Amino acid sequence: MKVAVYCGASRGNNPIYRQAAIELGEWLALNNHSLIYGGGKTGLMGDLANAVLEKGGKVIGVMPKFLLETEIGHQGLTDFVVVETMAQRKQKMLDLSDLCIALPGGPGTLEEIIEAISWHRVGQSSNPCLFMNINGYYNGVQKFYQQMVEEGFLRASDYQRIGFLTHMDKINPFLKQIYQIDQSKS
Repeated sequence: MKVAVYCGASRGNNPIYRQAAIELGEWLALNNHSLIYGGGKTGLMGDLANAVLEKGGKVIGVMPKFLLETEIGHQGLTDFVVVETMAQRKQKMLDLSDLCIALPGGPGTLEEIIEAISWHRVGQSSNPCLFMNINGYYNGVQKFYQQMVEEGFLRASDYQRIGFLTHMDKINPFLKQIYQIDQSKS
């Protein structure tokens, strides 16, 4: 499986986020999943990619040209794709992946995973999407999605397809649940 991971180009203030990025990277490599990510070498992005590479996994970075001037692209990846725009980056990451995961990050991380969720809802992507809710980082987002259901702006069945997970060992059970939901619709 190829997994798109959105996360910060910085590490944030709590070392638990760096540890989660490393654990996710190791989980990806040990489960023979390839990482698709933004291509940076700094922050959680770099920690994640390094963890995958150190365990012998495959990493594909996707970065727009204009970010190459302000961010240092990670050297030594399995593959590095340069695109023109952020929109092309997001599309390429979705096209290359089977699953989308958000680790903690800033507005860009949030925007990318929310767009992936929206594209899935309208049939433009088949990727399940989940938030690694480390240290309660995405509690507010989860509450907001629950409010969307309560207020009638999101179907409960669509909400069930969004994961808010606290540890890597919950990813496979989440995917199994999604598979069962998809099978029941067939």
